[in-house]
Amino acid sequence: MAGLTGWHLLVLVLVVLLLFGAAKLPALAKSMGQSARLFKGEMKAMKEDDGKAAQTSADQASADVANTSPASDQGASAPRSDSGTTP
Repeated sequence: MAGLTGWHLLVLVLVVLLLFGAAKLPALAKSMGQSARLFKGEMKAMKEDDGKAAQTSADQASADVANTSPASDQGASAPRSDSGTTP
């Protein structure tokens, strides 16, 4: 296929005019513009949410690493108990 030439585009515009009418074309264009704007805004919000979720998981992972105790340095001489009682 060679692609669209000027005549092809002209015929396409005439067919669209016949199908929708000249009065409905501005409303159709406005509706399509609003839909595209809404879609673009939602995509931006999703990217921001993904960035926040990635940052939160990275912050939590670094906090987990910082909060780990050096129990491996103590060896097996003192087991750690989470209940607060002595073994």
